[in-house]
Amino acid sequence: MSSASRPSRSAEAWTAFSATVRKEVVRIMRIWPQTILPPVITTSLYFVIFGPILGGRIGQMEGYTYLQYVTPGLIMMAVITNSYQNVVSSFFGAKFQRHVEEMLVSPMPPSAILLGYVAGGVFRGMLIGLIVSVVSLAFARLPVMNPFLVISMAIMTAVAFALGGFINALLARNFDDVAIVPTFVLTPLTMLGGVFYSVNLLPDLWRLVSYANPILYMVNGFRFGILGTADISPGVAYAVLGSFIAAFYLTAHTMLVRGTGIRS
Repeated sequence: MSSASRPSRSAEAWTAFSATVRKEVVRIMRIWPQTILPPVITTSLYFVIFGPILGGRIGQMEGYTYLQYVTPGLIMMAVITNSYQNVVSSFFGAKFQRHVEEMLVSPMPPSAILLGYVAGGVFRGMLIGLIVSVVSLAFARLPVMNPFLVISMAIMTAVAFALGGFINALLARNFDDVAIVPTFVLTPLTMLGGVFYSVNLLPDLWRLVSYANPILYMVNGFRFGILGTADISPGVAYAVLGSFIAAFYLTAHTMLVRGTGIRS
C-alpha cells in the first residue's frame, strides 16, 4: 500500500480508540446482569438502611437529613467502584487470554488502547452513577446546586479510577491480584473518605489523616455540587483530582509502552 493511500496515524488512532470503546460498551450492555444490576441493588439497600431505618435516629448533618448528606457519597462510591472494576476486569481478561499482545503488535498506538479502556470504564461508572442517582430520588430530595460541578467531578473521578484499574490490571499476575487492591485499598479508602460522615466530626489527628485520602476530595467536591456544602472546597478537590489523573495516566501509559506485566 502506497503512503498516499495509507490512513494517517491520527485516523488509525481514532479507529483503534473507537473500536475499543465500542467493544467495551457492547460487553457492558451484553452482560448487564453482572455489570449493571448488582451495584444498583447494593446501593439501593444503602438508601433503605440509611433512610427509613437509621436516618431518623442519626438526625441532621450540616443542615440536611442524614440520607441527603450521604446520598452524594453513595453515588460517588458507585462511580468509583464500577469505573475501576470495569477496566481491571476487562483488561486483565484480555491480558490473560493474550488479546493484548495482538493489540500491541498491531498499528494501535498505546494511547488509543489506554484511552479506549478508560472510556469504557467511564461509561460504566457514569451509567451506574446515573441509575443510582435516579433511584436515590425515591428516598431523598437532592437540590443539585451546581450541575456542572456534579458532572465534571463525576467524570474526572471515573477517569482517575479507570486509570487506576488499568494499572492494577497491568501489574496483576492472576485473578487473586485483581481482587487485592479493591479489597484492601479501594474499599477502606472509600469507607473512610467522608461518604458516611463529615470529617469535622473527627478528632484533630484523624481529621489530618483523612486529608491524605484522595477519595475525601472527590466525595466532597461532588457533595458540594449537589448540596452546596462540603468539608473541602471545590477548587482544592479539582486540583487534587487533576493531579491524580495526570499521575495515573503517565504511569499507565509508560507501563503499557514498556510492556510491564505483558511481555515476559
